[in-house]
Amino acid sequence: MATGVVTRSACGKVILCGEHAVVYGRPAIALPLPGLRATARIEPAAHAFTLLAPDVNAVVEARDLATSPNPLARIAALTLDYLGQAPPHVKLTITSAIPVGANLGSGAAVSVAIARALAAWFGRDLPPEDVSALAFEVEKLHHGTPSGIDNTVIAYEQPVWFVRGHTPSPLEGEEINLPLVIADTGISTPTRVPVGDVRAAWQRAHDRIEGMFNAIASLVHLARGALERGDLQALGHVMNANHVLLQQLGVSCAELDALCDAAREAGALGAKMSGGGRGGNMIALARDAAQAERLKDALLSAGAKRVFA
Repeated sequence: MATGVVTRSACGKVILCGEHAVVYGRPAIALPLPGLRATARIEPAAHAFTLLAPDVNAVVEARDLATSPNPLARIAALTLDYLGQAPPHVKLTITSAIPVGANLGSGAAVSVAIARALAAWFGRDLPPEDVSALAFEVEKLHHGTPSGIDNTVIAYEQPVWFVRGHTPSPLEGEEINLPLVIADTGISTPTRVPVGDVRAAWQRAHDRIEGMFNAIASLVHLARGALERGDLQALGHVMNANHVLLQQLGVSCAELDALCDAAREAGALGAKMSGGGRGGNMIALARDAAQAERLKDALLSAGAKRVFA
């Protein structure tokens, strides 16, 4: 057991293509965002276990772990159970630079960081597959019927080819350092809302929605081929086509569409919403790093609340 301060962190993520269809067994490609992180800091305390999340004004105490549906309490309880340990006398503080509700994996990153920090406190180093499984249980609270892609790419912290129910396949050696620009609409819509609406549409019009999922899956395969070839032009076309299908699924919104249009008008090779939709963020593919800087300015002028590159 540690006697000093323990710190662990986890990255954010962005879905390059395949969101929503991935919930129904189709592939998706997700990329880590190592520059955006959630950090868990544990320090000894004389009092019982306390978890503080100052970013959201939340406090979790030892008595909350057994019964609270709070995601912070849930990941702490699951991790302690996994480790076979009682709540230690510590103060655990979780902070995050990942915007909440922007579809950048904030919830999963917080879960992964907390799990890693608690394991480290007890002298354990969780393998990625185990910390991913723990975070996935908490993702159910955040998203209802999650695909598992967020916790997977964040726990492994590398680009992944993801198919639900299958071992994720790292995209090693492929052109993954993309000149992407991420723009946040500033609209926070819980992912469970568009995910639930897509499920309702799938139940009402199963064959039509399945056809759209198949079309998205075809685009994901094309995206992987474009990555392997380093063909940014082809990848941009795939992103544009993927956004159209997401519009047809009803998970985009006027603000996302406007930012995508602004990025293309400013010369982006492709642009699409990313994540659950109805707000959150979109991604634009630049030709190079210099153009990425120009896209940032264009997206801010078009109403983006925050822009990341």
